Amino acid sequence: MNVLAFKTPGSLFADYTSRFSTVLKDFDWAPVEKLAYDLRDCWQTGRQVFFCGNGGSGGNANHLANDFLYALSKTPGSGLRVHSLSSNPSVITCLANDEGYDQVFSLQLAVLARKGDVLITFSGSGNSPNILKALEEGKKIGMTSYAVLGFSGGKAKALADVPIHFAVDDMQIAEDAQMVIGHMIMQWLYAQRGDIITTREV
Repeated sequence: MNVLAFKTPGSLFADYTSRFSTVLKDFDWAPVEKLAYDLRDCWQTGRQVFFCGNGGSGGNANHLANDFLYALSKTPGSGLRVHSLSSNPSVITCLANDEGYDQVFSLQLAVLARKGDVLITFSGSGNSPNILKALEEGKKIGMTSYAVLGFSGGKAKALADVPIHFAVDDMQIAEDAQMVIGHMIMQWLYAQRGDIITTREV
């Protein structure tokens, strides 16, 4: 897309919303539904959920970890056991300095994650080395892995157990789609919070 072709902000805004709407309208939501059911089971059983991403995708990982920890139910102690591997700058810079930036997520998983936990990776390109290593580590541990991807899906599309691929050549729309998925699932789970909290208390 040539941004310079738009003479006014409004013309770009109209084009952006049209393209994003088309991406969402034409999408096959089956893998997202699978993720929704998996997260509901994590909420009921106490399995852990791990998010990770770089740059804007890392910001989305942090945002959604917050949503699923507390905003999901707004009842103390009742959220998902969720972590963002992108959130701790001390850990990230230590691992990047000592072991390499490609291992900043995988080495956290090696310590924190257990078989049966869920890994959700965000990547526009699907080719970030630290995302690929996180998916490989998740497989080694026995986690269920999801990759929310844009563009061609990259190498992550084949590595993830469940790829969620938005085939759009636009990084901003790819990152917007990450948040749409997270917020839709959050709202679906929020509507069930009474039943799930009761089940966990039993």
